[in-house]
Amino acid sequence: MAGNAEEAADFETAIAECGFGMFNVFILCSAMPCLTAMVFSASALSYVMPSAECDLELSLLDKGLLNAATYAGMIISAVPWGFIADTFGRRPVLISGGWLDGFFVLCASLSQDTAQLMAFKFFDGFVICGPFAVVVSYLAEFHGKKHRPYIMLFVGLCVSAGSMIMPLMAYVLLPVNIFFKVGTLEFRTWQIFMAASAIPTLMSGLMHMFLPESPKFLMSQGNYTKAMESLQRIYKMNKRKSKDSYPVKRLTDTTPDRSAELDGTDRRFTRKEKFNRAKKQFSEGFKQLKPMCAQPYLGLSLKVYFLHFCQIMCVNSVRLWMPQIFATMNALEKQGANDTSVCAVLDHNAEALPRNSDARKAECNLHHNADSYLGNIIVSAIGLAGYLVIFPLMRISFVANHIVKVFLFVCIFLVGGLYFVKTSLVTVMVSATYLTLMGICATTVIGMSVVIFPTLMRTMVLLLIMTFGRLGSVSGNILLPLFMQLSCLAPFLYLIALMTIAFLCSLFLKFDDQQALN
Repeated sequence: MAGNAEEAADFETAIAECGFGMFNVFILCSAMPCLTAMVFSASALSYVMPSAECDLELSLLDKGLLNAATYAGMIISAVPWGFIADTFGRRPVLISGGWLDGFFVLCASLSQDTAQLMAFKFFDGFVICGPFAVVVSYLAEFHGKKHRPYIMLFVGLCVSAGSMIMPLMAYVLLPVNIFFKVGTLEFRTWQIFMAASAIPTLMSGLMHMFLPESPKFLMSQGNYTKAMESLQRIYKMNKRKSKDSYPVKRLTDTTPDRSAELDGTDRRFTRKEKFNRAKKQFSEGFKQLKPMCAQPYLGLSLKVYFLHFCQIMCVNSVRLWMPQIFATMNALEKQGANDTSVCAVLDHNAEALPRNSDARKAECNLHHNADSYLGNIIVSAIGLAGYLVIFPLMRISFVANHIVKVFLFVCIFLVGGLYFVKTSLVTVMVSATYLTLMGICATTVIGMSVVIFPTLMRTMVLLLIMTFGRLGSVSGNILLPLFMQLSCLAPFLYLIALMTIAFLCSLFLKFDDQQALN
């Protein structure tokens, strides 16, 4: 380290001295299941729906409400999770959230009717909301300025990989005809699929037990002793040297040193004193949120919230209905229908066949065909390839500053173009391009937010950004079935209007993810 070894170092200097090595590889591997679990929680029902609609006798509105249930849970839990993560730390949220979410996903797989499935998916969303936002902050706070921009590339790649793993699981599992009874409970293929989707979140809870708390968070709390221990552990694992050889001997931050008070190393506390300390910590946690309600962060955050609301409302209105659309397209093609356009599919879904009719049973059997999941696999593969091509270009400042505006503008025409496509192949290509570009936009907005908001409000702001996106998802999945029932053109006009608003909003934001953490 340049200069006097005893000179106090800030976070960026201290984390740079740790280098990049095995510790970073392990923390990235631990984040993978958490990021994948979020995709599984949000998307599993959209793959289950074509198979489960016959078993649960789902109407068009039931499908919309089921898609919205997970997001409703995420919305309600966002503020509590953000407060806990920014007050008590990232690590407890990642561990407890992973185990608890796995429990609720397994409960959802035991559901015997629509109400049970909706309730457990609500709690699934309620729990997974915290770990997903926290893991983004957690990753950013373990990497320096040199590597931090690549973290959002990694997040995007994991989300894309999760989006590809899900249809591959559906392709392998859902066409298999499984049925068995345990007492009065009946289990079918889609419930086995739901149970398998609990694996990533359980893995996330387990793997984060072996990782330390974020050193940046500990420094912002004034706990420099534990922050130093965390940094020394990273240094030891990356450099294969002893902790004592870590060149940084003293840390500095805007927060006064409170290590002895926070660790309880100065003396033992009574139960009453521990309770008072916890109460004080809650009080200080609320004080940390005050800057969110004042300039310069208030105006900026409101713009980001509104942009994310519009773009996620658009993207999830399309993404969560794609498995249903591709399954119906496949069924119509197998039945020899002449018209397999998106409009024909939407009209077919709006005119639900009578329950228990022979025609409905025949179509349900076609939904179990493996070919109905190929479209989703292609869409996910194109999305993954898109991230690999685009995100390295984000190191170029001109690209980083304008990519969201350009992509949102292009997506206005792509979502409108879906109205005119007539074949399943063109539908797959247009929807894949649209979802890829929109996914990159959403990841870029979150990446920008990681660096421009301070540590003690970072996770809360990320959760609020995602909450507005999920509000958009809930609204979109309730409104889209209503527009579908009006006419084929109505949902497309609605999506074009939202995309235009998102594009106009992006013109008032500057995107830069290559600055130091506040």
